[in-house]
Amino acid sequence: MTYTTGAAEDYLKTIYAHTEWQTELITPSALAVRLGVAPSSVTEMVKKLAAAGLITHVPYGPLALTDAGRQRATDVVRRHRLIETWLVGEMGYAWDEVHDEAEVLEHSISDRLLEAINARLGFPAYDPHGDPIPLADGTVALAPAVLLIEAAVGSRGTLLRISDRDPAVLRELAANLIGPGTSFTLAAPLTIELADGRSLSVTPAAATAIWVTEPETIDH
Repeated sequence: MTYTTGAAEDYLKTIYAHTEWQTELITPSALAVRLGVAPSSVTEMVKKLAAAGLITHVPYGPLALTDAGRQRATDVVRRHRLIETWLVGEMGYAWDEVHDEAEVLEHSISDRLLEAINARLGFPAYDPHGDPIPLADGTVALAPAVLLIEAAVGSRGTLLRISDRDPAVLRELAANLIGPGTSFTLAAPLTIELADGRSLSVTPAAATAIWVTEPETIDH
């Protein structure tokens, strides 16, 4: 028995996304907060997903994807990120506008159209926010990264990905022409120097949403 409803896919995708850039497993209560649903709803869905062999779970414990669950999750993530890339690259959307559209389309677009979009875009490896687009077999290439807020002052690196959870952060960065691939030096806490000579302050919200390549410490 396999659950492939849109709701089930959202659960699997959220469980996957929680551990994509860190190792701590998500708890049912945290999953409820992330999805904006009642804890009782999470309890019922978790039972269904566990019965279907898509997650492992012990009462009150964290949730982990099985191999089958991870494959299903990366299928949905692949759809989501390809759609976001298509909306930005072909349809004129800004990167802070695509998440909600992709949330809807990821459940309804056909495999044939998805692969046509992939080919049209030139088989992109990353979405507009710097997140890797899984291959059809579920393979995901993740580069070593740390949060900007955890980087040491006096280090330099490259912005790798920006969480799309807060559209205001995306708009803030876009207004300053900052995105994946931007090189920086961390001149002070929450202050970055860019290759073009600009020195910019970033908000704490932005610093906890930006992942950077493992920074290199500069000797002064």
